[in-house]
Amino acid sequence: MEDCIFCKIANHVIESNYVYEDDLVAAFRDMNPQAPTHVLVVPKKHYANIVDDVPAETLAAMAHAVDEVAKAEGVRDSGFRVIANTGDDAGQTVHHLHWHVLGGTSLGEGLV
Repeated sequence: MEDCIFCKIANHVIESNYVYEDDLVAAFRDMNPQAPTHVLVVPKKHYANIVDDVPAETLAAMAHAVDEVAKAEGVRDSGFRVIANTGDDAGQTVHHLHWHVLGGTSLGEGLV
């Protein structure tokens, strides 16, 4: 999608602070972090959200990227949270599928 900021970042049209990347996905630091570790995992191809007929291969690549990010950030063993906001009412502000990987502090039990 031409005007999608996450498409541009994932495909290096706009550079970012990348944590992980492969042929299908990119992971980069959130510009407004909500925890010491706050990395976004996004597919390079545009999908609006998790229910946008995303191929299993892409979802598997995203899951693998989450694991790589957790290892790289040192939160794999201590714990981390993965969040996917879907739609405006859920707080999705960029309508490109993305998973938030949050960690590096106690996230508590309040949200989920």
